Amino acid sequence: MNRRKIISPLAWGSGAYIVHKLLESHVEGYEVSGYNPYWTICPFLLKIVSPIRRADLIHTTADYASFFHNKRIPLVITFHNYVLDRWMRSYSSWMQRIHYATDLRFYTRLAVCTADCITAVSRFTAQLAKRDLGITRPIKIIYNGVDTDHFVPGSSPSVGRKEIRVLFSGNLTRRKGAHWLPDIAKRLDKNITIYYTQGLRGRGRLPAHRGLKPIGAVPFTKMPARYQAMDILLMPTVREGFGLAVAEAMACGLPVVASKCSAIPELVDDGKGGALCSVGDVAAFAEKINLLAESADLRKEMGEYNRSKVERLFTLDRMVNEYRELFEEILS
Repeated sequence: MNRRKIISPLAWGSGAYIVHKLLESHVEGYEVSGYNPYWTICPFLLKIVSPIRRADLIHTTADYASFFHNKRIPLVITFHNYVLDRWMRSYSSWMQRIHYATDLRFYTRLAVCTADCITAVSRFTAQLAKRDLGITRPIKIIYNGVDTDHFVPGSSPSVGRKEIRVLFSGNLTRRKGAHWLPDIAKRLDKNITIYYTQGLRGRGRLPAHRGLKPIGAVPFTKMPARYQAMDILLMPTVREGFGLAVAEAMACGLPVVASKCSAIPELVDDGKGGALCSVGDVAAFAEKINLLAESADLRKEMGEYNRSKVERLFTLDRMVNEYRELFEEILS
């Protein structure tokens, strides 16, 4: 792109930030300008903290993109997730509900109107945003990608030990289904342990239970080793714009037990790469985990299927090339 400068102003501590940092590492001229999420309390100051004046193109998330808009600079927005619809009210605090229904909805609509191009990380997210905001413009779908040289299967993790390790990777929020983990753990066989992270925010802890083990906040660079030490990924989520942790675990050869909702079915093939359960059905989640725990062969078969699917559809190279082509088209 002839050293054209692409600036990506973005708040820290989200999956979107990780994805944009990957683009920074692989797209020439791409630069992430990270800022503290607390700046969004007064979003009119965001232009001050981001060097957008020297940009030839701006690429950011849809929520606060309007505050980086400059008539002279093309703007590309990406929906990494969508939480403004009525369904999410049951999984949001009262402050979040007010925020989503008023100012954030207004800011997102404004971004849609001012953007030169709109992308989304899954078909589900694109369709939901279109329907809920009444978007009539095309939304280009660019799936997130996983570095398949970095996220790779390890040796058979359960060989030589009786314990079956299940990983929950995410923030300990209702949206991730973390509040269901204790009830799921109670229904698991005694040799099964759920290891849970504290996500990118690094806060919170679940009630003590023999089947639950906290492992704290895990840096992104250490995640491949975490997946490789596990036998199954558990994702009882309520809403995923894409499901980056799911794709990473699949790349590491893990079977996945997840909610049958949002973008997850675009990643996980029920019965082939794992099991999909109704949202909040703790008995079904426990049943599927217990079933996988009993068969190392089934876990291996599903893990290999998942690795193959990631190599076909969700690679980092594919994601980078699609964004690069889009940026080149707009800049030309």
